[in-house]
Amino acid sequence: MTRHEPFADAFSLQRRRADGGTERLSGWGFRNETDVLTDVLLGSPVHLRHLATSSLSRKHLRENPCNIQVAQAQHKELVAAYEHFGVEIHWHHPEPELPMQVYARDSSVMTPYGAVITAMADWWRRGENYAAIRSYERLGIPIYDMVTAGTFEGGDFNVIEDGVVLIGCGGARTQEEGARQVEGWFRKEGWETRLAFFDEYYVHIDLMVVPIAEKLTAVCLDCTEPGIVDWLKGKGHEIVDVPFRDTMDLGCNFMSLGRSRVIAPRTSRTLVARLKALGFEVAAIDMSEISKTGGGIHCMAQALRRRP
Repeated sequence: MTRHEPFADAFSLQRRRADGGTERLSGWGFRNETDVLTDVLLGSPVHLRHLATSSLSRKHLRENPCNIQVAQAQHKELVAAYEHFGVEIHWHHPEPELPMQVYARDSSVMTPYGAVITAMADWWRRGENYAAIRSYERLGIPIYDMVTAGTFEGGDFNVIEDGVVLIGCGGARTQEEGARQVEGWFRKEGWETRLAFFDEYYVHIDLMVVPIAEKLTAVCLDCTEPGIVDWLKGKGHEIVDVPFRDTMDLGCNFMSLGRSRVIAPRTSRTLVARLKALGFEVAAIDMSEISKTGGGIHCMAQALRRRP
């Protein structure tokens, strides 16, 4: 099978089996978030506007609003990094009514069983969920299910390793009702689940916890619940601490590409230095302007396919 041949997985609007036992996809999907990334879904910043989607973006909006042209140029650097590493890029169709569509991880989240269509908290972003359905239909990627019990956003679904997921719940962007619904689905599939409750200031769990490689995870120890850190260590994970100040600049929000390759924000100097010392190839790019609008590198990408 070549990269451009269609996969055998047929598109459907609800692939999940109510009692569990849903078969994993044969083409799309992944085992974990650190295997080799082959295909990624991105959203264009062509219609990007700086809106108050979180306390962090509101702070920048008050003090130093985003320069949209610079932000769009920075996104081009991100695209170039994926191309450099040979990742095939798929795009949401840009729509002027969806100014935050660049954050492709929010409106859906890919799983080994198909895509989960989320339920966005901000009313001006809910159209992104419908656009995501169209994107998956166009790509031929089946939908596992759609969140209906409360708000839930993709940055709060964090596959730590195969069959283990950390689900974030800050209350503002992901409500407990939505988190519990998703947790219930994956428990029925036989997964180990862990809910992480945190202050809404931190937006999503992938602001402070992101896997780097097998048994290696970046964590902001200053703002992550000690119980979560102990849980990770109990699974044999080595922790790379990202300082609080860097984390608030989205320094823990990066993308693992597998095979010791990472795309990370240039401002996250501690993380970048530690990864290089560990032998990683790091594409460190400037995301300082676009991140003022509320998200980082991990928020802007939806991994569609990874392979060991």
